[in-house]
Amino acid sequence: MLSLKRVLLMPNKPTKSQQAGATLIELIISIVIISTALAGVLGIINLTVLHSSDPIVQQQAIAIAESYIEEITALPTEDPDGIDGEIDRNLFDNVNDYNNHNDMGVVDQDGNAVSALANYNVSILIADQTINGLVGMRQITVTVQRLGVVNISLVSYKAP
Repeated sequence: MLSLKRVLLMPNKPTKSQQAGATLIELIISIVIISTALAGVLGIINLTVLHSSDPIVQQQAIAIAESYIEEITALPTEDPDGIDGEIDRNLFDNVNDYNNHNDMGVVDQDGNAVSALANYNVSILIADQTINGLVGMRQITVTVQRLGVVNISLVSYKAP
């Protein structure tokens, strides 16, 4: 009977299969795995935030190029006053006057700088083209550049 009493009075020791909880090594391994996963997710979020404004900047560059093309195509292809190569943009009176024109920062047609668009640079090239046998077509290429963004080039054609 003593042995039975002794068994009843002894505290219960759980066996290895009955133990609950995690060891220190298991905790460290789980912390490392969770940290690695969290670092990957935060890296993706950081990359997304860094480039979230790119579409807006590209759309602004397209709008600038379209504005310049609209201004140029409103003019005739031939020089109406016979004076070729006006220097000031507000004096440009035909499409060819815009050839090799560069604006460092966007400038309106009267020569006034648009301060909100000072980070954009515009370059214009005019080239003679023959399209489907039509001679004298003008190819207008407007390129808008901004640091950190792909250059946007729009091409338009003006018939004589």
